[in-house]
Amino acid sequence: MVSRRWVLFALVVVVLAYGCYLLGQWQFHRLQDRETTNAQTRANLRADPAPVGDVLAPGRAAEPRDEWRRVTATGTYLGEKSTVIRYQTRDGASGVDVVTPLRTDAGPSLLVDRGWLKTGNVGADEVDAPAPPSGEVTVVGYVRVDATGNAVTVTDRSARAISSREIGRATGLQVYGGFVDAERETPAPRTSLVPAEQPDLGNGPHFFYGLQWWFFGLLAVFGFFYLAYDERKKLRAGAPPPQPSEGAGHPAVDREHRAADEARSG
Repeated sequence: MVSRRWVLFALVVVVLAYGCYLLGQWQFHRLQDRETTNAQTRANLRADPAPVGDVLAPGRAAEPRDEWRRVTATGTYLGEKSTVIRYQTRDGASGVDVVTPLRTDAGPSLLVDRGWLKTGNVGADEVDAPAPPSGEVTVVGYVRVDATGNAVTVTDRSARAISSREIGRATGLQVYGGFVDAERETPAPRTSLVPAEQPDLGNGPHFFYGLQWWFFGLLAVFGFFYLAYDERKKLRAGAPPPQPSEGAGHPAVDREHRAADEARSG
């Protein structure tokens, strides 16, 4: 007869195994999403630069499907309205990104992340960023979507993440939704900043994480059956031997049985 303890144990194992199965499925779904995003990013990186007005628009958020698509814009940098994006690291070094509005020939301004500048851990100290090229400038850059959350708040012309909405509000400019990471500027600035890093197109650890969760589920099931087998084996090994019938093996009783048998046969 199955004990209550083993029934509860079996239920726990079923729940645990099913949970591991769902977590594995979740990791494989994340892998599919990552592969789809990487395929879109590769296609955007291969595409020829498009005019900024064909991809971005004022007051409209940049579409995730357009991220890392290259666009081109011509206009004049508004260096005095630059925004410093703090706490940006490269290879363990502290620094800032410099975002400068480019007033385009079409009217709206395009926010251009001109690159990274090593500054050390300066906190809220003033950053002396290199000046952008003067006069008419043509910029080719990669479209990026706006960040969200408290980090986008602009205070004293600095923030911790880039939001076209917040920077547009702080500078009083009409800006395109999203921003671009500068790939090149023509003419080039006198002092160049470190270009933005290219996207990571790896698939991440999701495949192995999915297999790991499924392995844990199988291990739980195997462990349950092994413990059940082991306990049954121990019970069989420790069972008392069959007991003889009452009186069997006693000499007097055996003589009586033989006498009774002889009387019946006689």
